[in-house]
Amino acid sequence: MQLQHLRYFVALARHKHFAQAASVCGVSQPTLSAGLAALELELGKRLIERDRRFIGLTEHGEAILPWAAQALGAIRGLGQAAEASERSPAGEFRLSAIPAALPLIGPFGQALLKAHAGLNLAVQSGTSREIERGLQANECDAGMTYLDDEPPANALTVPLHNEQYLFVARKGGGFDDREDISWADAAAQPLCLLHQGMQYRRILDREFANRGLSVSPRVIADSHITTLSLVQSGDFLTIVPDAYARLMIGLEWCRFLKFIPAAETRRIGLVVINRDPLGTMARLGLKVAQQLDDRWL
Repeated sequence: MQLQHLRYFVALARHKHFAQAASVCGVSQPTLSAGLAALELELGKRLIERDRRFIGLTEHGEAILPWAAQALGAIRGLGQAAEASERSPAGEFRLSAIPAALPLIGPFGQALLKAHAGLNLAVQSGTSREIERGLQANECDAGMTYLDDEPPANALTVPLHNEQYLFVARKGGGFDDREDISWADAAAQPLCLLHQGMQYRRILDREFANRGLSVSPRVIADSHITTLSLVQSGDFLTIVPDAYARLMIGLEWCRFLKFIPAAETRRIGLVVINRDPLGTMARLGLKVAQQLDDRWL
């Protein structure tokens, strides 16, 4: 069985588009299609539902997908281990982070690349569930996500930050003389928030529900950048993790208000899958996270 054919299969399952999968794999679409056909012939099963376009994986395709991803991850880890035994680690460190954790990428990435000059850092944003699936399938080396709510299974973790919430208003929007806000007052505002597929939003909704409140935002989005842009541009207000305030210190347009009473803090940290042996990149990420100072704790 050729590993390249497994790469074609995993890429297609991830991108759900023949041309995109071929581009990611660096081959032509006919080459990708021929490799997939060869894989199906070797296994004696149809793996892909296709017409003139990708429709989906068959039942057999869904069954072998995690094994194909693990096989590719094991080969990648084997290569990393061999390289690490000869010289300082090199290659791409793949990190997936929930939107709430994106402000923490800076100190972690700086420390990682300073400690290991041969590494490159590739960062993507995803939901906590996408990160868990990516870790299990070896699509990323580490994740940054919540440690107390819906944590990834079978994971090693390093706490990095205790999250709190801040209410954000535009300067001149009626909140300039205030330092704090009640949960009831916040719920009554024209809010723009992350959608409920994001764990941050589900936790935030529980905070309101614990106080007998609910929110119905006028706008939902999948990034805090979008919600902050709406606050800056119009009459909307939002609620963000406190780590975002550190990125926005000195900006003239925004006002941050604390919640009274404060919500229970939620830990965000680095997570890797607990495998034996532990992958080279996962081991490096854990070590760097453990050595970070307490600015985010």
